[in-house]
Amino acid sequence: MTAASGRNRRERVAGSVGALLCTALLLFSGTSQAQPGRGAGETLDAAARAKRVARVSAVLNEAYVFPDVAKKMEAAIRQKLKAGAYDKLTHSAELADALTRDLQAVSKDKHLSIRYAPAMPPGMDPNEPRQEAAHEQRRRELASMNFGFAKVERLAGNVGYLDLRSFVGAELAGETAISAMNFLANSDAVLIDLRKNGGGEPSMIQLITSYFFDEPTHLNSFYIRKGNTTHQFWTSAHVTGKRMTNVPVYVLTSPHTFSAAEEFSYNLKNLKRATLVGETTGGGAHPVEPHFLADVKLLAFVPFGRAVNPITGTNWEGTGVAPDIQVPADKALETAHLNALKKLQSKATDGEQKQQFAWAIQKVEALATPVTLSPELLKSFAGRYGRDTLLYENGSLWYQWRQDGPKIRAVPMTADTLMLDDGMDILRLRIEKDASGKVTGLTELSADGRTEHYPRSGS
Repeated sequence: MTAASGRNRRERVAGSVGALLCTALLLFSGTSQAQPGRGAGETLDAAARAKRVARVSAVLNEAYVFPDVAKKMEAAIRQKLKAGAYDKLTHSAELADALTRDLQAVSKDKHLSIRYAPAMPPGMDPNEPRQEAAHEQRRRELASMNFGFAKVERLAGNVGYLDLRSFVGAELAGETAISAMNFLANSDAVLIDLRKNGGGEPSMIQLITSYFFDEPTHLNSFYIRKGNTTHQFWTSAHVTGKRMTNVPVYVLTSPHTFSAAEEFSYNLKNLKRATLVGETTGGGAHPVEPHFLADVKLLAFVPFGRAVNPITGTNWEGTGVAPDIQVPADKALETAHLNALKKLQSKATDGEQKQQFAWAIQKVEALATPVTLSPELLKSFAGRYGRDTLLYENGSLWYQWRQDGPKIRAVPMTADTLMLDDGMDILRLRIEKDASGKVTGLTELSADGRTEHYPRSGS
């Protein structure tokens, strides 16, 4: 097999696995077109409940990734049925929820679930006449959410930040992803926020990760029960734009980080390419395929394979991915940002770089622990300082660098240092006092380390 044909084969099998994952993602997305039935469903009698238990058992034995676990799950729900545990469940949706709980109790598999579905969700049937229209509708719905790319910005200290809410397939979201990665390309460090990311498709993992490696790198494999095959996923040999192979990467995680978002985190952690910050992730490592059971109006999401990391030989199923720096999820951003800046400062090779990072560190620390100064103290700062003026108005301090200049709000960073709310952060003000605490002057602090002092000339 040639290198080109091997690459093409990998792309085909990756696409087939990805298509199943993408279908499941769309069905779980909550869109009006794809969502299974939310109502109570049909009224069930004993025979109907038994039929549903039998149909679910059959699809598990046919498709679930671990045949022995499928048998155990079947035994558990049949025993529940026989013992009368489902007798009071008179509607399809109630039984579906109970089956999900009982199957997950045996398998510990959070991807496995049963839903009530009065009809096959659009997009599942390849022979559906309006399938193209259904896919276009879902594409528009995903586009309205910017394909999961919630925010991309430049933080203090030239640290790039990406808030990614889902890994939508590259065939749909590739253009958006490339734009986001190119925006981040000149960052000194990159933070990727997956705290609200519930998963998605391997192709987007490949695309984003490829920007952080200079050589094709084996990221992950999926063992598929059907056919007893293993499909490998590698970074791409080509990316559009600039690679960030030496840029420090931080991944922010929470218990809501799940599935493909966990794979992204697990891959980079084990490749020692990223530092994970936050809380342990949800613990779902199995790709899932939806099965519509038309005769009983149920939709079964059945894991059909398992992730196999090339380094660990295993995955994060049931355990989640533990962060390198354990902090509450709501503190992960500021923690990662500070950690990145301090490491960058320690590695800086000249005084100007060190000063720039020190300046950014002061801002991030101040925002992490904001101070509140009393109105009396703020009023005591108001006055003329050479060309500068501080005004106290409407409970805040305002800075004017000349009398006819615009007013800029001056926000306390510490008990005696003010930051200008002008979006540039190139100038800060330090209030000078004598031994008695009387305000005597003001020192302008510049981002490049220069200072200029002005004595107080009037109140």
